Amino acid sequence: MDRLKPLPPPDLLPRPRAAPAARELGPCGLCGRPMLDGPSVDAHHLLPRSQGGRDTVMLHRVCHRKIHAELSEKELARQYNTLDALRAHPDIADFIRWVARKPPEFTAITFRAKDHVKAGKRYRDK
Repeated sequence: MDRLKPLPPPDLLPRPRAAPAARELGPCGLCGRPMLDGPSVDAHHLLPRSQGGRDTVMLHRVCHRKIHAELSEKELARQYNTLDALRAHPDIADFIRWVARKPPEFTAITFRAKDHVKAGKRYRDK
């Protein structure tokens, strides 16, 4: 039977590495909250790719999903192809006021606009 080697003294054991700090990417193009590198960030085409768009802006994933839940690609191409136009949309403006209190890494399930209207739901914290 093999004997186990004794452990080295604690001062010689490797120290666990601290998790790397999330890199800040600047403010979200829609809500203005800071963005942290990782899965909570998406690139949004101001002019949809299906309409020939190539330029992107970085947004929180929850902000990006809200835009696509509220607006069709045709609406995005025709009326809402700038950040100022998106912020002026009444439902997106309500969303921005609601999400402003959330931490940068916040994600949520986003419903289509017609689901909110049918259910009579507005943005509220639970």
